[in-house]
Amino acid sequence: MSLIQFRTLPGRSQRDDVRQVFEQFFGQAFPSTEAAGWSPRVDVREEAERFVILADVPGVDPQSIEVEMDQGVLTLSGEREAEASGENAGYIRRERASGRFQRRFTLPDSADPDAITATGRHGVLRIDIPKRPQATARRIQVQ
Repeated sequence: MSLIQFRTLPGRSQRDDVRQVFEQFFGQAFPSTEAAGWSPRVDVREEAERFVILADVPGVDPQSIEVEMDQGVLTLSGEREAEASGENAGYIRRERASGRFQRRFTLPDSADPDAITATGRHGVLRIDIPKRPQATARRIQVQ
């Protein structure tokens, strides 16, 4: 087996090429976050009666985070303000991102969009998405 060096076309990045491959196979299931300044890390868990999303949003006021549900897609968006950074700020290193963020999640049909709740505490946003009661199959008599 031989190794082949991967080269992108001039004016394109590897990220553009990877995004194009994902869009070809999955459509727009992976929305672009280029307009966003950063993206919070999340944990998504399924429990017997609900889904739970935990998003790390340190430094963001929970009241300023927008949680929207539209056509089966849950969207989290907000902004972390940048600290003033003048010439005399004294920074040696800056790693904490600031600016707008947005995350989207496609919810299954079993999610109840009318009962979603969100709470923020200690830099973690918790979103509880209850499941709808499952309809049981019933036998219909043909007459």
